[in-house]
Amino acid sequence: MKKVFALTVMFVAGLAFSANAAEISNGQMAKCNDAKSITLEASQIANATADKFGYTSNDRGTASVNVWKSSNFTTVPVTMGQNDDNASLNATDHGKTGIPSRGGMGVSKVTLTSQPGFSRGDSIGDISGLVKITNTGAVPVTVICN
Repeated sequence: MKKVFALTVMFVAGLAFSANAAEISNGQMAKCNDAKSITLEASQIANATADKFGYTSNDRGTASVNVWKSSNFTTVPVTMGQNDDNASLNATDHGKTGIPSRGGMGVSKVTLTSQPGFSRGDSIGDISGLVKITNTGAVPVTVICN
């Protein structure tokens, strides 16, 4: 019984040290070091106003972060707009134009996966070393380092 308990404790401790998760708000930063993957997920926030098209106090639920990579000292902006709709407005004409409706909603989650094949660190996929994620938007973002 003691061996099972000890193995369970070691397994849980191993999980705790292998993954790091943090929710960051505007101006806050999370760090990942030598991660195999980094998942960024925007919090689900409803639009603040429905009566004014294109305006809300929470940027229509869009989350924006900057990803800084020590592998090549570059910063890459990432935006997740789960409430943004890029569907064409021709659905409201009841088919008079003959153009089918196209488009869809944005995404709320992005996963960056390590791509060690880039030897010069010239890709967003090169997440080796230290990676800093800074929230530059109005919506909180959960950062998970694996």
